[in-house]
Amino acid sequence: MIKRILIFVALVTLSIGCTPQRESPLDEQVDIGTHKLHIYCVGTGTPVIVIDVGFGESYTSWQSVQDQLAQDTRVCTYDRAGYGQSEPGPMPRHSKQASGELKLLLENAGIEGPYLLVGHSLGGLNMQVFASQYSDVVVGAVLLDPPPLRWITGGGEFPELYEMFNQETQGLSAAAEALSQSANPEEKATASFYQTLASEHEELFGESAQQVAAIRSFADMPLVVIASGKANPAFGDSAEAFQQFWIEQSRELADKSTRGHFILAEESGHHIHQDAPDMVLDAVRGMLQQIR
Repeated sequence: MIKRILIFVALVTLSIGCTPQRESPLDEQVDIGTHKLHIYCVGTGTPVIVIDVGFGESYTSWQSVQDQLAQDTRVCTYDRAGYGQSEPGPMPRHSKQASGELKLLLENAGIEGPYLLVGHSLGGLNMQVFASQYSDVVVGAVLLDPPPLRWITGGGEFPELYEMFNQETQGLSAAAEALSQSANPEEKATASFYQTLASEHEELFGESAQQVAAIRSFADMPLVVIASGKANPAFGDSAEAFQQFWIEQSRELADKSTRGHFILAEESGHHIHQDAPDMVLDAVRGMLQQIR
């Protein structure tokens, strides 16, 4: 009996002293039932950082940040349905649809929680819905410049910008229709991407906005909201006023958690992960330490 105990103690000591084997990168399409989604993961450890990108963007725009965070834990990015290497998914493309598909993707890819969510712009809306729906596996969220809720739910502010975005939705729908009728195979192949964009854009001011508005609180979930400080010149005469409105809306979002924190990236435009990557890295790593 003593000999068995000594062997057991030796095995435990060896297991504590050894370095865990590093997980290999995951780069594949995963079947979630209705379609396949592409996922890319690097690094090892928990919680797993899961990143959702902005409207019309590729996960590759996060590669530098992802590679650096992979020094700390497992980090996964993915193509939403209709983007990049992912197949088109069921319509409409609202945040609840996207977050449900992401949950299935993680499960079917064998990426177990807990998850630390990172979302930029539209991805920031999706991740709010994900955190609300699957709070049992979410340990925190870092949101970069999610669209101002009071505006996308039709609060009445900046109607000229609302009209501009409505015209963009119509333009995307028209482009999708034209491409679907094209005799050029390469052009026709892009029709589904534009159909996806048109639906996401429309739902941004429809179901997605209402789904996020229904979230009254994130309780005590660690939450960081980073807002950009530089106005977008494309918004014309309304740019500066709209930027200040957006910043205040981001402050209000951070207050939805008792452990919420607001950060202003004064010298950054909307693409904070590219304009101020060190600030994003510090925020995510700080939350990792807090969680651990």
